[in-house]
Amino acid sequence: MQRKAVFLDRDGVINRSLVRGGRPFAPTSEDEFSVLPGVHLALRKLRAAGYLNIVVTNQPDITTGLQTYEFLLSVHSSIRRDLAVDAIKVCIHVDADNCTCRKPLPGLLLDAAQEFDIDLASSFMVGDRWRDVAAGQLAGCKEIFFVDYGYSERQPTPPFRVIDSLASAVRYILAGQ
Repeated sequence: MQRKAVFLDRDGVINRSLVRGGRPFAPTSEDEFSVLPGVHLALRKLRAAGYLNIVVTNQPDITTGLQTYEFLLSVHSSIRRDLAVDAIKVCIHVDADNCTCRKPLPGLLLDAAQEFDIDLASSFMVGDRWRDVAAGQLAGCKEIFFVDYGYSERQPTPPFRVIDSLASAVRYILAGQ
């Protein structure tokens, strides 16, 4: 029997994004990285309900040089250690690379589905940007949750459910079981 998962964007869902000029940016140092309130408990609840928690994140700052690979590894090590996360899938490409793993394309989700034998039609996507919503839609996730921070950027295309946090998404997910 296939497993079910909740796919989670990292910045803006797991940890706080840095917002400048209405646009979100990934943290680039330890002092900028902080887990959002309610994330620890939300992930534990999902795991207890039988979901895999899989982070799927674009991190183009590695390629552009705004962030070091060592910092990325450090952050992901701390996420794996401190949170109920089963896997972290990362795309370090920029749009010009035309890779299949960079959201809005569903490559990260499809790779995780194959690796962990996940039924995408029974799984969920939680993100805070249009790219996350589109990736979940293209992968065929059951429902997509959009944490709407009111960023000054392109908005996602429906269908999706607007929420204010990962904890809100978890309430919907667990109520539907």
